[in-house]
Amino acid sequence: MDIQECIGKVVKIKYHVDDLEPVKQAHDSEWCDLRSAETVELKKGEYKVIDLGVSIALPDGYEAILAPRSSTFKKYGIIQTNGIGVIDYLYRGNDDRWGMPVYAIRDTVIHKNDRICQFRIQECQLPLHFLEVDDMEDESRGGFGSTDIK
Repeated sequence: MDIQECIGKVVKIKYHVDDLEPVKQAHDSEWCDLRSAETVELKKGEYKVIDLGVSIALPDGYEAILAPRSSTFKKYGIIQTNGIGVIDYLYRGNDDRWGMPVYAIRDTVIHKNDRICQFRIQECQLPLHFLEVDDMEDESRGGFGSTDIK
């Protein structure tokens, strides 16, 4: 095993906001928490992209999956509007700031440095080549939503 495998991938990060808590990988976790870079007040029904205060240069061939923390909905009453976010390795310039698009289901305040989402880095999918067929050659499971229906 070489030294790069021992220490993991090197990821460049630029902070755009003073006194933002640094991004860290949680102990024994693949996920890294991200924080709001601003105090945000939202009224029920409002939409906003919350600034996460960072630009991150992912290694070539990798992408980040951005998702809410498990407590985000309960604590703040917001949902991430796109379910999850996918950030590719080409989004890496000085002004390519990461953000979390949210919709408020109640009036809420998110304070600067509140942990609101998390990300993990994974290898990008290999290129796919689709082959059109007339027969899938496998037994049907019953269609969408049919699991456990007898």
